[in-house]
Amino acid sequence: MGTSKARTPDSLQGSLELLILKTVESGPNHGFGIALHIQTASEGLLRIEEGSLYPALHRMQKQGLLKAEWKVTDNLRRARYYRITAAGQRRLAEAQESWSSLSKGVNRVLRFA
Repeated sequence: MGTSKARTPDSLQGSLELLILKTVESGPNHGFGIALHIQTASEGLLRIEEGSLYPALHRMQKQGLLKAEWKVTDNLRRARYYRITAAGQRRLAEAQESWSSLSKGVNRVLRFA
Protein backbone atom coordinates (compact mmCIF):
# COMPACT_ATOMS: atom_id res chain seq x y z
CA MET A 1 0.00 0.00 0.00
CA GLY A 2 2.91 2.33 0.46
CA THR A 3 1.87 4.70 3.27
CA SER A 4 2.78 4.15 6.87
CA LYS A 5 -0.42 5.90 7.94
CA ALA A 6 -2.76 3.31 6.39
CA ARG A 7 -5.59 2.56 8.80
CA THR A 8 -7.03 -0.81 9.71
CA PRO A 9 -10.45 -1.77 11.08
CA ASP A 10 -8.96 -0.98 14.51
CA SER A 11 -9.40 2.67 13.52
CA LEU A 12 -13.14 2.17 13.57
CA GLN A 13 -13.01 0.71 17.08
CA GLY A 14 -11.34 3.94 18.24
CA SER A 15 -14.36 5.92 17.16
CA LEU A 16 -16.10 5.38 20.53
CA GLU A 17 -13.11 6.92 22.29
CA LEU A 18 -13.22 9.85 19.88
CA LEU A 19 -16.95 10.39 20.47
CA ILE A 20 -16.57 10.24 24.25
CA LEU A 21 -13.60 12.62 24.33
CA LYS A 22 -15.34 15.08 22.00
CA THR A 23 -18.47 14.98 24.16
CA VAL A 24 -16.70 15.68 27.46
CA GLU A 25 -14.46 18.30 25.87
CA SER A 26 -17.35 20.76 26.26
CA GLY A 27 -17.72 19.95 29.96
CA PRO A 28 -18.05 17.15 32.51
CA ASN A 29 -20.87 14.68 31.99
CA HIS A 30 -22.07 11.37 33.38
CA GLY A 31 -22.31 8.15 31.38
CA PHE A 32 -25.99 8.41 30.50
CA GLY A 33 -25.51 12.08 29.55
CA ILE A 34 -22.60 11.17 27.28
CA ALA A 35 -24.63 8.45 25.54
CA LEU A 36 -27.62 10.78 25.19
CA HIS A 37 -25.48 13.57 23.73
CA ILE A 38 -23.95 11.24 21.14
CA GLN A 39 -27.39 9.94 20.16
CA THR A 40 -28.89 13.44 19.98
CA ALA A 41 -25.96 15.04 18.14
CA SER A 42 -25.99 12.22 15.58
CA GLU A 43 -29.76 12.66 15.12
CA GLY A 44 -30.31 9.11 16.34
CA LEU A 45 -27.83 7.47 13.97
CA LEU A 46 -25.44 6.51 16.78
CA ARG A 47 -26.53 4.71 19.94
CA ILE A 48 -23.99 3.71 22.53
CA GLU A 49 -24.98 0.71 24.63
CA GLU A 50 -24.06 0.55 28.32
CA GLY A 51 -22.06 -2.62 27.68
CA SER A 52 -19.74 -0.61 25.42
CA LEU A 53 -19.84 2.78 27.10
CA TYR A 54 -18.93 2.01 30.71
CA PRO A 55 -15.99 -0.31 29.95
CA ALA A 56 -14.67 2.39 27.59
CA LEU A 57 -15.07 5.11 30.25
CA HIS A 58 -13.25 3.00 32.84
CA ARG A 59 -10.45 2.11 30.41
CA MET A 60 -10.04 5.75 29.42
CA GLN A 61 -9.92 6.77 33.08
CA LYS A 62 -7.19 4.18 33.76
CA GLN A 63 -5.25 5.54 30.75
CA GLY A 64 -5.42 9.04 32.22
CA LEU A 65 -7.60 10.42 29.41
CA LEU A 66 -10.51 11.13 31.75
CA LYS A 67 -10.89 12.10 35.41
CA ALA A 68 -14.02 11.10 37.28
CA GLU A 69 -15.79 12.30 40.39
CA TRP A 70 -19.10 11.57 42.04
CA LYS A 71 -21.73 14.33 41.88
CA VAL A 72 -25.48 14.64 42.18
CA THR A 73 -27.41 14.92 38.90
CA ASP A 74 -30.24 17.36 38.17
CA ASN A 75 -32.75 14.66 39.18
CA LEU A 76 -30.94 14.14 42.51
CA ARG A 77 -29.13 10.89 41.73
CA ARG A 78 -25.48 10.19 42.38
CA ALA A 79 -23.53 9.71 39.19
CA ARG A 80 -19.91 9.59 38.18
CA TYR A 81 -19.04 12.66 36.09
CA TYR A 82 -16.20 12.39 33.60
CA ARG A 83 -14.05 15.25 32.38
CA ILE A 84 -11.24 15.34 29.86
CA THR A 85 -7.62 15.63 31.03
CA ALA A 86 -4.66 17.22 29.24
CA ALA A 87 -3.68 13.74 28.00
CA GLY A 88 -7.25 13.31 26.81
CA GLN A 89 -7.05 16.59 24.90
CA ARG A 90 -3.91 15.36 23.14
CA ARG A 91 -5.52 12.01 22.34
CA LEU A 92 -8.62 13.82 21.05
CA ALA A 93 -6.52 15.87 18.63
CA GLU A 94 -4.76 12.71 17.41
CA ALA A 95 -8.05 10.81 17.09
CA GLN A 96 -9.69 13.64 15.13
CA GLU A 97 -6.76 13.73 12.70
CA SER A 98 -6.84 9.95 12.34
CA TRP A 99 -10.61 9.93 11.78
CA SER A 100 -10.29 12.67 9.17
CA SER A 101 -7.68 10.63 7.27
CA LEU A 102 -9.75 7.46 7.53
CA SER A 103 -12.91 9.16 6.29
CA LYS A 104 -11.02 10.75 3.37
CA GLY A 105 -9.76 7.31 2.38
CA VAL A 106 -13.21 5.74 2.61
CA ASN A 107 -14.74 8.60 0.61
CA ARG A 108 -12.13 8.19 -2.10
CA VAL A 109 -12.87 4.48 -2.40
CA LEU A 110 -16.62 5.14 -2.52
CA ARG A 111 -16.16 7.80 -5.16
CA PHE A 112 -14.01 5.66 -7.45
CA ALA A 113 -15.30 2.14 -6.78
